[in-house]
Amino acid sequence: MSFSGEVKEELLNVIPHEDHCKKAEYLGLYSFYNKGPREELENLDENVLNNNALRKCFTIRNKTINMVTTVKNDSPLDIVKKPCCKKSFLRGAFISSGFIGDPARSYQFEILSESEDYARLLILILGEFAINAKVHKRGKYYVVYVKEVESIMDCLNIMGAHKSMMEFANARILKDVRNDVNRRNNCDMANISKAVNAASKQIDDIELIRSTVGFESLSEALREICVVRLNYPESSLAELGSYLNPPIGKSGVNHRLRKISEFADSLRK
Repeated sequence: MSFSGEVKEELLNVIPHEDHCKKAEYLGLYSFYNKGPREELENLDENVLNNNALRKCFTIRNKTINMVTTVKNDSPLDIVKKPCCKKSFLRGAFISSGFIGDPARSYQFEILSESEDYARLLILILGEFAINAKVHKRGKYYVVYVKEVESIMDCLNIMGAHKSMMEFANARILKDVRNDVNRRNNCDMANISKAVNAASKQIDDIELIRSTVGFESLSEALREICVVRLNYPESSLAELGSYLNPPIGKSGVNHRLRKISEFADSLRK
């Protein structure tokens, strides 16, 4: 089962205690799946609603007297006044037409609606929980979406998907660790490649000097670094410095090799 499916399965088991919250979730379940307020609530069709939404609809409906009549006659704004009702409404909307990406791959949360009014209502409700949601048109649907990682986790928490929120957080941590390791490995490989290229250039310069004017044209300090570099082609600058007598630091080795490079470039010219 996908992560989005797991979230919905968890939410299916969250049943509001208060009747006003049941009405809010019922409204979300219905309004975000089919044709919203234009269709009679009595005409719920198993061929229209998905099994999860349908199951939750009738679970809530059977627990509240006159559920259909009340939801049909009241304004949505009257039903989702309280913070608890807003959470229930969001939960119902997500069960019916929501999607959340696998956190190991992407960070994506969205809910589809055929009604622009309901999409705007959802954005308004999310905004009251300090969640910056946006909407765009995709075919006949208005897609309400959230991209920020922290906001997606907040959505899971608000809807009551606490177990899924923890799984999301753990997957995010693991993903961040893997990305950090990859960045470090890439950085290490880049540094190794740079060092290998530099060492190859240094050896080419030394070989040029030896084959043309000879090491006798160099100072004793430069002759010494030439010999050490040829003997230890894979060593770092710090290691090369330790082989000299007396030993010198990395900056001293770099200074001598730069002099070698300048002298070799002058010979090439």
